[in-house]
Amino acid sequence: MTALPTSQVLAHIDAELDASVERLFAFLRIPSVSTDPAYADDVRHGAEWMAETFRDLGFDASVRPTDGHPMVIGHHPGPGGDAPHLLYYGHYDVQPPDPLELWESPPFEPVLVDGPHGKRIVARGAVDDKGQVMTFVEAFRAWRDVHGTLPCKVTVMIEGEEETGSPSLLPFMRANLEELRADACVVCDTGMWSIDQPAITYSLRGLAYLEVKIQGPNQDLHSGLFGGSAINPINVLAGLLGDMHDETGRIAIPGFYDDVIPLGDNERTQWDALKFDEAAFLASVGLEGHGGEAGLGALERQWARPTLDVNGIWGGYTDPGAKTVIAREAFAKLSCRLVADQDPERVMGLLQDFIRSKLPKGFTAEFINLGTAPAVRVPTDSPYLQAGLGGLRDIYGKDAFLIGSGGSIPAVGAINTMLGMDSILLGFGLADDRVHSPNEKFEQICFHNGIRSHAAVLARMAGISRD
Repeated sequence: MTALPTSQVLAHIDAELDASVERLFAFLRIPSVSTDPAYADDVRHGAEWMAETFRDLGFDASVRPTDGHPMVIGHHPGPGGDAPHLLYYGHYDVQPPDPLELWESPPFEPVLVDGPHGKRIVARGAVDDKGQVMTFVEAFRAWRDVHGTLPCKVTVMIEGEEETGSPSLLPFMRANLEELRADACVVCDTGMWSIDQPAITYSLRGLAYLEVKIQGPNQDLHSGLFGGSAINPINVLAGLLGDMHDETGRIAIPGFYDDVIPLGDNERTQWDALKFDEAAFLASVGLEGHGGEAGLGALERQWARPTLDVNGIWGGYTDPGAKTVIAREAFAKLSCRLVADQDPERVMGLLQDFIRSKLPKGFTAEFINLGTAPAVRVPTDSPYLQAGLGGLRDIYGKDAFLIGSGGSIPAVGAINTMLGMDSILLGFGLADDRVHSPNEKFEQICFHNGIRSHAAVLARMAGISRD
């Protein structure tokens, strides 16, 4: 593998950083909130903005319809010949900005503010995922400006539903398999180990996400007239949710761990060497003491063990004031983060069976599948992963860490299973970036080094032989 010279490209990136930030700001001003129908026009605007950006860089790019929000697809021929073909994936949709009162500046009016590491970009989507998408977009721009083309053949797939579980992604991919095939995929929706320690994520947990409705009586009931006689659906739901874990933190659903492979000693040794400070990690969000399974290390619990969490629970009267009612129904949203070899659909079935087994006579349960994704592990001997490591070393002057992630990216599993390619998870976010929270931020130095890193990785990828 021979890396192409990138010094002129890197110098151009450095000189154009202010312009790169301004382009990111224009993107961040688009409130492309995918989960709220009120923002549908803004989501469409985000897709069109992305497509126009790629067309400006020489891509054949278009906005493609789906049953939900549109997909942005673009193709660049690269230098021709037998250059590697890369698929880049990201998403242009963002989480809702709520609660608005906790933002220190309007969420869709990006600002540069001072922080301990220099300037930081604050806005909804700053790091998840608009800022990260723009790291590779600006790397493409620098290669185009300096050399007139890209060093690899490139396809881009930027979706608008990642924050809602990617419901249109698999149907779109099935309909466009041949167009999307490439040698490897580059994903920029993950993080670094620290602000000066780059990393590539080689494992992601999967996801099984479910909404449940428990129904008992056929109407809301007066709690004085029926209390003590009628079974309360909210009490039933709260009880069965509490029964989902035992006193050691293990998930108590029969069969849940059947396909979980214990962490190997070699990986455990490597992760222990990272010296992750869990106490400081939790203290940064105001917590003391950890949850999860007893007797396991922090990174093992986060990266190599499955979880089950209640993401929302509601029912009955929740408006201001009093209304003494026994509600006819109760609701909850549950998510399981899964590890390699766990089948998300099987886990969905186990969850539903467990809930039904706990229902009193006459009660019913209804379920909505809110999304599934398999766990992913990238072979560490992949030449594309090695090229990613080499590009990061070129920029940071040190070896990148290979890390896991407790999060899930539905597209990565689909790309692996449907397109038959590995994904190189090359991200530049930090643990304190307030992802999905008010005052989300992206350190400007991470944005800058992200652009530089993608430029260097492109050069490394171009040197891979396709024989």
